Order: sequence, then structure tokens, then C-alpha cells
Amino acid sequence: RIICAPERSHVGYPNLSQGLASLESRGELVRISQEVDPSLEIGAIQRRVYQAQGPALLFTNVKDCKFPMAGNIFGTLQRTRFIFRDTLKTIEHLVKLKVDPIALLKRPWKFAGMPKALWNIMPRKVSTGPVLAKQTTVTKLPQLKSWPQDGGGYITLPQVYTESIEKQGFGHSNLGMYRVQLSGGNYKPDEEVGLHYQIHRGIGYHHAQAIQADVPLKVNVFVGGPPAMTIAAIMPLPEELPEISFAGVLAGHRINMISQPTGLPILAEADFCLTGFIDPERQLPEGPFGDHLGYYSLAHDFPVLKVEKVYHRQNAVWPFTTVGRPPQEDTVFGTFIQELTASLVPTVFTGVHEVHAVDASGVHPLLLAIGSERYVPYAEEREPQEIITCGLLLLGTSQTSLSKYVIICAKEDNPSLSTHDIPAFFKHILERADWKRDLHFITRTTMDTLDYSGINLNQGSKLVLAVAGAKQKELGKKIPPDLSLPNNFKRPTVFAPGILVIQGQPHEKGRDEHDQTVEELGVFLEQSGDLSKFPLIVVADDSEFTAKSWENFLWVTFTRSDPATDIYGVGPFTHCKHWGCRGSLIIDARLKTYHAPPLEDDSEVEKRVDALGAPGGPLHGII
Repeated sequence: RIICAPERSHVGYPNLSQGLASLESRGELVRISQEVDPSLEIGAIQRRVYQAQGPALLFTNVKDCKFPMAGNIFGTLQRTRFIFRDTLKTIEHLVKLKVDPIALLKRPWKFAGMPKALWNIMPRKVSTGPVLAKQTTVTKLPQLKSWPQDGGGYITLPQVYTESIEKQGFGHSNLGMYRVQLSGGNYKPDEEVGLHYQIHRGIGYHHAQAIQADVPLKVNVFVGGPPAMTIAAIMPLPEELPEISFAGVLAGHRINMISQPTGLPILAEADFCLTGFIDPERQLPEGPFGDHLGYYSLAHDFPVLKVEKVYHRQNAVWPFTTVGRPPQEDTVFGTFIQELTASLVPTVFTGVHEVHAVDASGVHPLLLAIGSERYVPYAEEREPQEIITCGLLLLGTSQTSLSKYVIICAKEDNPSLSTHDIPAFFKHILERADWKRDLHFITRTTMDTLDYSGINLNQGSKLVLAVAGAKQKELGKKIPPDLSLPNNFKRPTVFAPGILVIQGQPHEKGRDEHDQTVEELGVFLEQSGDLSKFPLIVVADDSEFTAKSWENFLWVTFTRSDPATDIYGVGPFTHCKHWGCRGSLIIDARLKTYHAPPLEDDSEVEKRVDALGAPGGPLHGII
């Protein structure tokens, strides 16, 4: 029987079990005692309960595993706020005081007048902790497999801890959520696991130092523990800010870390800890794995983590989530983090008022922003100048640098506009867009590792689409009566004012190739009629599906296109290496021959999940 410790009466949860006990006492957690399979079934259950905005889940009878699993812990924004209710006002207070977070974490003694909670930024060194109570092996851990083509069992909520080999200690540490493959592939059972970290991540700098010094990089992987550690592991903090310090502020207490004479410190209250090091001479294919873009990330060579020890606490619980096409539980993570950091945006990005990494597009493919346009205040007509600089700044800083499309407009044109009102934002952009001037491409640059739309792994293009000035046009809401299309295109559908979706034939070209049929579509439309009221045209595999909702439109358009390869236009031109078009912009958003396949549920597993929601089942009335 799983016994959760009683809820603490003071600030924060020091470990996972106390957090789960608190949720259960509020009716926010459901126990599932019948046997469930960590291969496909548990992940499918969690996804369905998340979609229903249901409770957290505690699976106490996991097939072929003695450890219980907990999912959907952060499944609603309200529940996430409740978990951190004791410290949200502290963080809000810091933001209102406009405390520089970099100065705070580097020189906390200068902020002695701040709330006492600020002193929680420094982890507490301890000699032992609950996590060291027992040891196990990798193969005895829960082997969660979320999607049919996943390459094996994965840790989906890992906290991967490393330190700089040049400057060791908490102040030069990194805590990141980099997925860890426990089984499958060519890993030696109980000796090796896969470590997949995406480009631009903090662990990469530590790994580069280790490679240059020709020494193994020590790594600890924590699972469970204080809920604040999970949020800290995904916070987009600058490289010089240790995530573990932020975890202390969010938790409302200092994070206990067990000092190790020869290894990295260990999170004392973690439920599990894998200790080891990256083998400097060994890489193996990691994957496939269903990812947050809604597709599989395919197998590629990634570092191998040599496992030395696997510790766990008494009555340890294995927390997990499911990664897939948004919205998923990580949607809540993103929204919560944007709430915490929204007021800091102007501090970090000069001239930028608001940003929105659009979850429906997979987060990194599309970033909406509002900036200032003040460069030439005396000009009779405003045009994009400063906001171009703002867009480039966003592409050069922290996690926003992973964005593929940055669409930015000027606050001065509509001070009440919000990036979170997506229909209004696109309408504002398209009413003012001038494709002869507003498109700014960056080619052959680094890309999100999980984005397969580019010319290679980690490589593709980016687009800053910067719009400013007065409204130029009325947007169309009905298909022009004289619209005709070439033979390869059909089913034109008006999705939103000014946006036309057209269905094309299946893509047949190779990677890094323009498609002549889409170029010919632009020529045909230029000659066949007036589409000036539809400045944006999207070519899709299924126009009805794409135009069904904003979620579908954003997902299809921005995950399935690379700006430099897949953007065409009506009346295109190149002048002094600047590309633009005189008529409508065309985005080829079909699945390409080189794209990874989209995620699909297993129908037999879904039937088993349905049974859990039937009368008498543990999820009746929830799903």
C-alpha cells in the first residue's frame, strides 16, 4: 500500500509524497489500483485524463514493476498554482520591485531587505538523505513507453544535473529536463542509458568542456523530489543562473543536496537518483520518441550515460508525463512559466513588451511578439525598423533563440493588442503586412533538434516577420468567385480573415528542395485573379483538417514548414539578396518526404482506456 506523508503546514513541499498527499486530501488525485501496463497504456490514460482536465493519477499496481507511478500532477493550471501557492506572491513581489534576477542570484547579500525567502537560493549541504535508503537497477525502474513507435522506456520528467568541470559547485551547475532512454536500442542493460539533449541547452557547454579536457562528464539524474525542481529544470534561465537556486525560491525552502566526496551532489529528497558519467568514446542511436511537436523524433546518435548507481527512497513514487502534440501537460508548464516571467520580458529583451511561444505550434516553431517602434518618431508613416532589431534580439537570447518563425508588430499601432489573442493578432498583422519589405530570413542556422523541417538535423532557417504602420487592406472572408486553381491543387477554404488554405498533392521532393508545382501555383494565381484580400495562403495535405481550428492551423502551418525552403509568393522577387513578393505569401505546409511521422494513438490501447471510464471503472465520470 502506498502511504503518502501528511501535508506540511509550512511553506512548500520538500518532496513528492507530501505534494501528492495534499492533492489527495483536496480530491485532486485518484488512485488506480488495477494492474496497468507502462507500455502505452499508462501514457494513454494520462493523456485522456489531461484532455478532460481531470485529477492527478497514482498508479499503485504497475505491470512488471514494484514502483508506483504518478502522472498528470501538473495537469491543470489551477492545480499547478496550488502546488506553489506559498511562494507565488514572493515571486510576484520580486517582479514588482523589478529586482534584477541576475544580480539577485549572484549577489544576494545586496538584497537583505527582500523577503526572507530570498535566502533560499543557496542549496543546503547535508551528509545524507532519504534518497540513499535503497538501491535498485535500471531494468527494475518503470519502463514508460508513451507511443507505439517509441524506441524503449523513457524518463519523461528527469532532472539532469551537471556542473562545470572548470568551475565546480552549485553556482556553475545546470539542471535540465533532457530525456533519458532506459531501455531498447543497443544500450547494455543496467549499465548504459541514452541521454538526449537538444541544441542550445546548458548541459552542452559542460559537455564541451569535458570533451576539450578529455575527461568524462559526471551526471546525476533525479526523478521526483520537491515539485519546484521539476519546474526549475525547464525554466529558460540565462546560462549564468543556476536552476537549483530558482528551485529554492519557488519551493520556499533551501534545497537539500547530499555532498559526495568524489561525485556530484545528490538531491536528498529525490525519489530516485541515477549517478554516472557520459562515456567520452561512445555514442548510440537514441529514439525514436514521440515529442512535443506532435511527431516522432527519429533515432540519432546521442551521448551514452554509464550508470554507476541507482538510488531510491523508501516508498518511492515515479512521476511521469506524456509528450505529444499539444496541448499536453507540458502546455501547463509553459503557461505557468510565462506567468512567472511575463513582467520580466522588457528587462531581458530591450524594446519588447510581450512574447508568446505558441504551444499549439509546438512552442519553438512560432513566437509572437509585440515591441516598440521608436526609431524615427517624426516620420509621417511608421514602418518596421526597431521591431526588426527586437526580433533579432529574441533570436539571439536564451530559449527564444530556438524559435523558427518570429512574428512581431509595433505596440504603438494598437496598445491593447495581445499576443495571446491569436485571431486578433493575425488579423492585425495581415491588415498591415507588406511582403515586399516585412520578411527577413536567416538561412543555414541552428534549429531546434526536434524540428525536422530544416535542411538537416539541428540546421534550417528562421524568419522574422516584422509589421508596423497603418492598416493597408481589408481582409477577405469569402472565396473570390473567380478563383481558379491549377490541377494539382483543390478545395480552397477560408480559414480566417485574410487566410486561405488550399489542398495540394502529396509532397514528392527531397530535403532542401523547392517544389516547382508550388512556384507554379504562385504564377498561376498572379495571372488568374485578385487575391489582395488574402495576404496569406497555406498549402496543406488536408485543407478541411487544417482549417478546422486554430490549433490545427497553427500546428500544420508552422511545424511542417521551413521558411527558406517552403515559402513562396505571388509575384516573387529578389533585390540585393532581399526576398519578397508583391502579392500573397504562400507557405507550403504539407508533410514532406523527409519529415518524421505524426503521432497516432493505438486503437486497442484506447479501448482499454475506455473501459476504465465505464461505470464501475476508476475513471468513470472523469473521461
